[in-house]
Amino acid sequence: MTAGRLPVLCAATLMLGLPGAASADGGQPPYIRLAELDIDPAQRVQFDAAVREGVTAAVRLEPGVLALYAVAEKDHPNRVRVFEMYTDEAAYRRHLQTPHFLKFRDATDKIVTSRRLLDGVPIVLEAKR
Repeated sequence: MTAGRLPVLCAATLMLGLPGAASADGGQPPYIRLAELDIDPAQRVQFDAAVREGVTAAVRLEPGVLALYAVAEKDHPNRVRVFEMYTDEAAYRRHLQTPHFLKFRDATDKIVTSRRLLDGVPIVLEAKR
């Protein structure tokens, strides 16, 4: 495992008890997306503002969004990892069409110098409420 994936995997372990999380009764697990982003250092402040605005809107406005976390690596602050959890894949697809996501994508298109998107599979999702 690379150090770059550690923050995302740590975030993934923080999440049980959220609506839509995999349950002991065999319910459908949530849809997990991981994003590994490299940010232009000269535009990091603009990126932080855009991601803060986009995440806040998504969590507040979209019922299918269960969690969104954006974290920077401590030793490489221009490497940002995003952990996303949705009720299902359809909720994720709807998220991609929302005005706030499209605004974020437009604002950060030239700020993000590298983008890798990965599907995740929950192993354990735990959190304190």
